[in-house]
Amino acid sequence: MLRLTRLAATSATKHRFAPVAFGPMALRWHHSGYETSQLGGPPGTPSHRLYLAHNKSPLSPWHDIPLKPNTAQQPHEYNMICEIPRFTNAKLEIDTKSPFNPLKQDTKNGRLRFVSDIFPYKGYIWNYGALPQTYEDPEHCDKDTGCVGDSDPVDVVEVGARIAHVGEVYRVKVLGLVALIDDGETDWKVFAIRSDDPLADRVRDMDGLEKHMPGLIAATVDWFTKYKVPDGKPLNAWAFSAKPKDAAYAHQVIADTHDAWKRLVHSQQSKFALSNVSVESSSHRLLPADANTKFKALVDGSISQMASSDPARNDVAPQTAADKWYFVHGDAVTNKD
Repeated sequence: MLRLTRLAATSATKHRFAPVAFGPMALRWHHSGYETSQLGGPPGTPSHRLYLAHNKSPLSPWHDIPLKPNTAQQPHEYNMICEIPRFTNAKLEIDTKSPFNPLKQDTKNGRLRFVSDIFPYKGYIWNYGALPQTYEDPEHCDKDTGCVGDSDPVDVVEVGARIAHVGEVYRVKVLGLVALIDDGETDWKVFAIRSDDPLADRVRDMDGLEKHMPGLIAATVDWFTKYKVPDGKPLNAWAFSAKPKDAAYAHQVIADTHDAWKRLVHSQQSKFALSNVSVESSSHRLLPADANTKFKALVDGSISQMASSDPARNDVAPQTAADKWYFVHGDAVTNKD
């Protein structure tokens, strides 16, 4: 039986800073009660990494943050990890292949990745993140979409009023989902609203979302359909003709991907980093002292290597998204240089 050591995600009213006992880093406390710590170069550089900790002990945001909060007020509340705040462009993600699964900016061909500003949108149009302890299994073909999973945690588009912080963990209420088909793989996009949002009691499902935020569902589909076109890629495809599924369907998808994560975290495969501090029945579990030792070795062995290989580390300004609007009509950009 799977046993998890529960880690609290309690509320706090403001950020505070504290020194850490290992490495050249500082802990930043977020609203969730988890801490984030930065290693490598500054944000916007290839070596930048954002790690999470609890009580100054490192953990994996993918494996150790529980899918469901132990302080949940409703049976279908979940924890969400914010990777990308609303209206920003840097494509940040949980690094599933590095120890402790830090957040990093994705790269392609050696360059940092940013999403383009596609008229009339600015960056990501919601807080974007992931559900911990989920896994879209690339060896499982979904019976409804006819496609395998994309090897990542389940994505969340969080529509609440407040712009979240990178690495922030908070409770959300799931409203429904859509199913993007990305390069032949199922890529679920779960709609959710933070549980303490002023509209959370009124936005209970996709119908409520359309009533109180009219046009956002259609804008979301439009954004995901077109966002890769400025990079020379075709329009993205959809399952279910891009029609949203309801909350009950989303809960079942989340349960299925949680089961897939359980199988993964107990497996002996080497593609993903599975070290954790809370899954007691997993052979990858580390005791807190071992986790601290492993993290200290990571700090001592990685910082100098990252700095020497990262030209933006000290002298060069971090990379930012290009200041350009793209107009996409059909499957083409109409205002190319």
